Amino acid sequence: MTHCFTLLNFPLQCGVILPEAQLIYQTYGELNSDRTNVILYPTSYGAQHTDLEWLIRPDRILDPTRWFIIIPNMFGNGLSSSPSNSTYILAKDGFWFSHLDNIHAQEKLLREVFGIEHLALVYGWSMGAQQAYHWGALYSDRVEKIIALCGTARTTDHNKIFLMSLRSALTADPTWTGTRFDGIPERGFKTFARIYASFAASQEFYREGLYYSLGYTSLEDYLYRFWEASYRKRDPHNLLSMIDTWLNCDVSNNPIYQGNYQKALASIKAKTLVMPATTDLYFTPEDCQNEAKMIPNAEYLPITSIWGHRAGNPYQNHPDETFIREAVRDFLLR
Repeated sequence: MTHCFTLLNFPLQCGVILPEAQLIYQTYGELNSDRTNVILYPTSYGAQHTDLEWLIRPDRILDPTRWFIIIPNMFGNGLSSSPSNSTYILAKDGFWFSHLDNIHAQEKLLREVFGIEHLALVYGWSMGAQQAYHWGALYSDRVEKIIALCGTARTTDHNKIFLMSLRSALTADPTWTGTRFDGIPERGFKTFARIYASFAASQEFYREGLYYSLGYTSLEDYLYRFWEASYRKRDPHNLLSMIDTWLNCDVSNNPIYQGNYQKALASIKAKTLVMPATTDLYFTPEDCQNEAKMIPNAEYLPITSIWGHRAGNPYQNHPDETFIREAVRDFLLR
């Protein structure tokens, strides 16, 4: 059963006070008596909790028979407060969600609903990894371990160019009025999906035609039935909202660190497992390794894969899933 946590008069980093924010979440497993078995698993770009729960099984990456796992849906993803479910958000000029907003809401959820003050692990892929780093920096004494897959604590300039191209693809559609879409952005979705597909997997993935093994009959079939169909399920205003969150990701952009990026990463006390994919084109292994060097208790363990960014969420990719599962279980036992 999906749950809703309501936050009244919730202040956002952009300066807006949201009269009513809703954080939609799902739990798996049982909370133990001393509340020490909690794993927080934030969502990634475009994902909702149902897209990520495939790995929560005794024989998968996160074992719900041992851990109490909470997936909070990120603001803007269409379940938690988003442009698609709030006319207030859609109409408000200059409105955007930050990861600081996500983490403050998640902290209130954990404390007020469950009485949880300490996290055994924050596990995140992509934008989920960004949130994991924020948790480690903002609540350094309350997070024991972090596993960050294919994500960085601050969005790089190269990554921003990719995101701006996605934003431009959607808003170049004739249905865009300058503030909202007045119809379905048919051309926008098509271009958006193809830009995304070009970055999300490696050149070798396409050179070897791995999409054929997934049941697609051609490259165009793969682009249309997988990538385009996936993003057509999402409201385009929500896609823009999550892009803005990603564009503005910076673990040091808050009153605690005031832009001191190195200090923010150095303040993470949690044992941290940094797991990039060797062929990720926007969260590159070099960028991830550079951050790992600034985190005191970080271990760098790349996923050797031609699946690119998607190696970090390998629901169609058994070898990478096995590698991640074994690394996670080993890390949690230490």
